[in-house]
Amino acid sequence: MPPDVAGTAAPFRKLALLLAPAWREAVLRLGLAWAALLVLFAGDWAAMADQWWNVSTYNHILLIPAIVGWLVWERAPFLARLVPQAWWPGMIPLAGGAFLWMLGAFAGLDTASQLGAVLMVIGTVPALMGPRVAAGLVFPLGYMLFLVPFGDELVPPLQMITAAITIWLVHLSGIPAAIDGVFINTPAGLFEVAEACSGVKFLIAMAAFGVLVAHLCFVSIWRRALFLFVCLVVPILANGIRAWATVYVAQMVGAEAASGWDHIVYGWIFFAIVIGLVLLLSWRFFDRSAAAPALDIKRIEKSPFLAGQSRKTMPAWFALAMVLLLALGVRGWAIAASRLSAELPRQIDLPPVAGWHRVHYAPRVWWEPRARGAEHRLLGSYADAQGRVVDVFFAAYAGQGEGREAGGFGEGALPGGGKWDWLSPGPAFPDARSDRLLAEARTGRLAVTWYRTGDLLTGSNVRLKLANMRDRLLLRARPTTMLIISAEERQGMPATDAVRDFGRAVQPLGPWMDRTAGVR
Repeated sequence: MPPDVAGTAAPFRKLALLLAPAWREAVLRLGLAWAALLVLFAGDWAAMADQWWNVSTYNHILLIPAIVGWLVWERAPFLARLVPQAWWPGMIPLAGGAFLWMLGAFAGLDTASQLGAVLMVIGTVPALMGPRVAAGLVFPLGYMLFLVPFGDELVPPLQMITAAITIWLVHLSGIPAAIDGVFINTPAGLFEVAEACSGVKFLIAMAAFGVLVAHLCFVSIWRRALFLFVCLVVPILANGIRAWATVYVAQMVGAEAASGWDHIVYGWIFFAIVIGLVLLLSWRFFDRSAAAPALDIKRIEKSPFLAGQSRKTMPAWFALAMVLLLALGVRGWAIAASRLSAELPRQIDLPPVAGWHRVHYAPRVWWEPRARGAEHRLLGSYADAQGRVVDVFFAAYAGQGEGREAGGFGEGALPGGGKWDWLSPGPAFPDARSDRLLAEARTGRLAVTWYRTGDLLTGSNVRLKLANMRDRLLLRARPTTMLIISAEERQGMPATDAVRDFGRAVQPLGPWMDRTAGVR
């Protein structure tokens, strides 16, 4: 069937083309592979589905499977001209996805393991269908990456950017205001650029939308790149304008009324207006004809590179067996690594510190970091001769994994429950993460976090995850500890000085953490 006829084939004719004998067994093998991967990695797919359905930031992902299905359907009559074949180089991206899943599982990093699970599903297509079919499906397969819920890591910097845009516009509009981190104080009240106000929901959805429109409406790579740049920058700027509008309206109607208006407008109207404006401004630059075929099949058929790759075949059912063995292998390795557990003493305690003495823990606002899954958790206070007080939180883990990640999302210095808010990054400390927190809009706190595993001392979640990955990859059991030295901001007693001086008193810090955990 000629391409122009195939491109306008009725739905039943498209289906008949893909049910031709050359495709029936290939589709069956692909279906078996996908079913096996969904069963073996059901935990990751279930976790993703839960976020798609229950977390508003990721509700747009519910549309991605339908979009991918439509993209494949549009290519179906063209793909029917190709002959699917098992392709041994296609096992390489499949193995890469499996390895990434395993590393993510080792470190308890959901984003990595979920990305690995999606990549394995994607990787089965070139492995079982061959390079030409994979080339014809390259965009739908790539678009499947948006199935992975990501973006939580962007929240803190987006909060700071939104706060900076907001305060600039507030001052420009003549409203007297002061900013401290993500808090903006105005005559109408104190406003917080909270996590929900960071704009991450808008940015992620706009990225998925922008990639789809860039593919469907543009041919020029430069126009595509410019359109995507606009789709990423406009949401950030628009979110800053939205936050400023809330502050501005609050000066006239009050903070509570303005906040309610803000969520209604931003959730149902503002997002649609911004999308409409982006499309309206970009419309005249669309350079892809609406009548253009979904796939340039002749280019794929005549490609010398794809022709050479198509000769690297392998038995089809053997390829399916290799897919299953690879999936079973990484799954088994992860199960073995998850059972690793280092020895820890039955009881530990915060040790004496020269120049400081233990005092009763009595913060103005209760502060207790989170360390779910830790075998030991200690929380206490020290004071020096000047009356300065530091609070010390220490957690020891026999291993790292699902539900027991020292650097996991929601773990560490910022407690749950809503009393405490993240304010801004704190002053720099060697090998540490520093955060400024605020409770009840009045009590400030500096919290400095260190992680320790083996000889590594760091405040970086990334470095900790990499070290944990290496240990579990080698099936080596090592304990991990987390230390948070913190102090409330008090008149005449800066928290930064108190934390620095206490830190100097326990140097070298790495061995001090080891001794506290009783591991060296």
